[in-house]
Amino acid sequence: MINTDQSIIITLAVPVFLLLIAFEYFYGKIKGKNNYNLSDTFTSLGLGLISRFPTMLNLGFQGMVFIYVGSYFNLNLLPVDSAITWIIAFILYDVSYYWMHRMHHEIKILWASHSVHHHGEEFNLSTALRQTSTGWLWKWVFYLPMIIIGVPAQVFVSVAGINLVYQFWVHTKHIGHLGILEKVFVTPMNHGIHHAKNPEYIDANYGGVFILWDRLFGTYISEKAEVKPVYGTVKPLNSWNPVWANFQVFYQMLQDSIHTRRLSDKLRVWYAPTNWRPADVLENKPDINAGDFNKKYNPPMNNHQKLFTIIQLFSIIIFAAIMATTVNIQAYHETVIFGVILVLIVALTASMLQNQNNSFNFQILASISIILITNYGGIVSRELLAANFLTVHAVINILFIAITYTKYKVRLT
Repeated sequence: MINTDQSIIITLAVPVFLLLIAFEYFYGKIKGKNNYNLSDTFTSLGLGLISRFPTMLNLGFQGMVFIYVGSYFNLNLLPVDSAITWIIAFILYDVSYYWMHRMHHEIKILWASHSVHHHGEEFNLSTALRQTSTGWLWKWVFYLPMIIIGVPAQVFVSVAGINLVYQFWVHTKHIGHLGILEKVFVTPMNHGIHHAKNPEYIDANYGGVFILWDRLFGTYISEKAEVKPVYGTVKPLNSWNPVWANFQVFYQMLQDSIHTRRLSDKLRVWYAPTNWRPADVLENKPDINAGDFNKKYNPPMNNHQKLFTIIQLFSIIIFAAIMATTVNIQAYHETVIFGVILVLIVALTASMLQNQNNSFNFQILASISIILITNYGGIVSRELLAANFLTVHAVINILFIAITYTKYKVRLT
């Protein structure tokens, strides 16, 4: 089944990504230019790991559509054993990516999915992994022409993987202007502009590998010496919650569609430009002032919270790796349960990072529930490595919280 997110290239690249994130962090600390925030990094990695979950479950109908189109509408113009095929496929994928990416910034329902990647108010390599979990709904539409002209499945998946892996390194502030390369390729400097929310930079530089498409179609903007990029979305997320990150814009569109009086506006909400809202809704519920343009969302944390977050960070990375490598020996419902638990771990940790009431109690309750689910009732096999890891993780959480509360008289929140 053809799936742009299932390339072996991406799977093999993930450990390298994590090592490079660690390298960037320590490099920044040594140089006195650290731009990592623990809460932001945890959220980025959490969202990235969660985004792989729909792929494990084969959600969506991208594969079925690609197979159907490839079987009945394939023009077979490109032979698999030709080097020209690979070159053409690589270029076609990148220009298709440009238009897919651009439309995700110009049409509201598409922006609802893509906005997840732009919520981060730091610009570092972990930001590259801040991915949506709903992109499988429609991004495949933009690649259908490639299937129709006859790009072979293995070529398509390979160039998709290469394209995505390339985009990782351009999310760093530690690499400056690269001279003539800036005119041809997407680089950290011109991609940083894409992530900026400044009015001078908004909606620009959509390319994946080549910046040539932006120059050709009039969406290229270079960094201005007098305007320092400020990262994030114009309407800040102001949350570390991965579920809210994935559904914030969807929720606002639904609310606007319900409250506007005109039928045409109820429909337009979903396909309008990203900054459009119904006039009658704005009268009654105007957009809330975003406040200080340069202020970042960063609730205070004590040292116990930081240590607990680090434990959760390493836990979700290890757990996601176990899930990915053992998915073939898990029943479908077991993968579903493990995925829900992954989301729960990230969401509960986010609740603690936001200092929400009772997040301490919910952590204890969730840990006990995980132990029961993975060890009793036969819901999941106790022989699975993922189940055993979750049990250990839950016990460590309970002990950490108990010791923190009893010995140091500190509640995490």
